[in-house]
Amino acid sequence: MLGTAWPAAALIGAAGMAPIVLVCEHASHFIPPEYGALGLEGDALLSHAAWDIGALDVAKCLSTRLDAPLVAGQVSRLVYDCNRPLEAPDCIPARSELIDIPGNAGLSDAKKQQRFDTVHTPFHAVVDQAIDRQLARSDAPILLVTVHSFTPVYHGQRRTLDIGYLHDRNSRAAEAALKIEQEQGVFQTAINEPYAARDGVTYSLAKHAESRGLDNVMIEIRNDLIDTPATAEAMADHLAKTLKQVMANLTSSEAVKT
Repeated sequence: MLGTAWPAAALIGAAGMAPIVLVCEHASHFIPPEYGALGLEGDALLSHAAWDIGALDVAKCLSTRLDAPLVAGQVSRLVYDCNRPLEAPDCIPARSELIDIPGNAGLSDAKKQQRFDTVHTPFHAVVDQAIDRQLARSDAPILLVTVHSFTPVYHGQRRTLDIGYLHDRNSRAAEAALKIEQEQGVFQTAINEPYAARDGVTYSLAKHAESRGLDNVMIEIRNDLIDTPATAEAMADHLAKTLKQVMANLTSSEAVKT
């Protein structure tokens, strides 16, 4: 079984005590051998279609800088995208921008369900466990942060955005982060860019944070800013400072309300 031989998720920094849970759904380009590389070969297997380039390196550094647990996906999103529900048409994409994925074409409902059961379900069980653990450890509000990256060019259009802060219904953390970034003036940032909830990308936020009344934010980073270990570490240093300020602002807001 996939869920036994190839765990769907890894929990990194489980001992972290910060009231933060980090999630990196698209951390891996690993395609289990039983899927025959989904009919892909060469560069396609390591391309952004298969994973979020640089996101894991950033997330792991953030886990260390913030003393926070990180749940990282261990299977390529081309097998199953853990940031999508089973009913989403792109949960198992047959095409990703310019790349056709033959092994995903014409899948039966039973095969889609099998991938959901062996990738999505155990992954999100680990996220739930990580959140439960942090809630039990801390009296402070918990912040859920998901870490992603996006391509500099999409369908032929160059993107000038450096960092996007995305939200579902609860916008408090995203708005706080944007304000901090604008005051610093280091990166080109925006809220709900290059994607937004209407694109179906805030599934994990809604599933784990909105459902519990927790603050949350999805961070999207242009991948040419984090495509080496050194640049990913530098970005993580920047984001760690931003997130610490976000947490301080959220905590202050809660204190005022009470």
